[in-house]
Amino acid sequence: MNIYLITLIYLLAPFLIIYLFRKYKIVKQIGTVIVAYTIGIVLALLGSMPSKGTADYVQLGEIQKLIQNITVPLAIPLMLFNCDFKLWTRSLPKTVAALLGGVASIIIAVGTGFFVFHHAGIDDFGNVAAMMTAIYTGGTMNFYALGSALQVDPDTIVLAYTFEVLITFPFIIFIVGGGYKLFRKLLPFKDESTSINTADMKNDNQRYKDIEENGVENYFNIFNKKIFPKMILGLLISVLFLGVSAGISLLITGGLNELVIILCITTFAIAATFNEKIRELPKTFELGMFFILIFSIVVASQFDIYSINTKAISLAGFILFVLVVSAILHIFFSRISKVPGDLFTVAHIGLLCSPPFIPPIVGAMQNKKVLISGIVIGLVGYAIGTYLGVLIAQFFKLFV
Repeated sequence: MNIYLITLIYLLAPFLIIYLFRKYKIVKQIGTVIVAYTIGIVLALLGSMPSKGTADYVQLGEIQKLIQNITVPLAIPLMLFNCDFKLWTRSLPKTVAALLGGVASIIIAVGTGFFVFHHAGIDDFGNVAAMMTAIYTGGTMNFYALGSALQVDPDTIVLAYTFEVLITFPFIIFIVGGGYKLFRKLLPFKDESTSINTADMKNDNQRYKDIEENGVENYFNIFNKKIFPKMILGLLISVLFLGVSAGISLLITGGLNELVIILCITTFAIAATFNEKIRELPKTFELGMFFILIFSIVVASQFDIYSINTKAISLAGFILFVLVVSAILHIFFSRISKVPGDLFTVAHIGLLCSPPFIPPIVGAMQNKKVLISGIVIGLVGYAIGTYLGVLIAQFFKLFV
């Protein structure tokens, strides 16, 4: 397939995904990122990519790298701008307990898994383990951001994310299909106002008022003449943050260090959310998701089925280990702090899969009281995932 046609697919496919997301409920349940990743995998499996060693392969690789280096740094601030982190201070103790228990369980599971699989021959294992910390606390955005910042081989990134999707997606289907009832039995504690009260919710910005009706991703009216210019202003601020972060990197390291840039951008974005005018810029989260969709298609299209070998199977085993152990530990911590089953469910999914997955889970459980709590936990994950991943990566270097 012509490399320019492939590039066009990278840039235009997200529009198709958004259309399908708005039209079909099943796409909302699956999630836009998984659909994007599927498109990329299909491109790879159909043999659409140029053969290795050819001039087209080299040229397409340069295009892919350029897209990857632009989309994630722009997406991070855009996806955080609408987050009202003042909600952290209004979240009730059970929500905080569910969050802390979830983060602790993931860190312990990844740390234990690192030592269990340390001699399994997994490529760049310390950084891969750190990336799993990032994705299971902050979602796909932090996973890719950290992978890029740590300069992990793209094939390893694609392989790790492929197994993560294959292993995590059935878990989501299990929960939506009624698995949440198991957690209710394991955590049969009284559901005492696990979310922010109605009076507080009415005072929140429009984004939170629309969550129940339209979900976390709401692409309606995105091109409205009153909304579109403000959304673009958010993009310009994101570009400014990228430029300033690049400047800081040049001053500190003498070059464009992706780790420094990502950490600076994340810090600037979190600080910006405390400015009400920036926080109320409409549709910045959706624009950020658009960039993430482009990035997901690009990365997934680099999937090489021939890279699945014994080492790859060990990687799958590690990811499965982290998923199972973190869930068991999170249930254990939740029992200690008496977190109700439904709150545990949205907390665990909010961390493992990010906020867009919360509304379908809440709909399946028919318990809207935990909606905002789940989203708050997911947003905290967005904010801390990259930082945690960097700390874990530095820690694991002591054992490599």
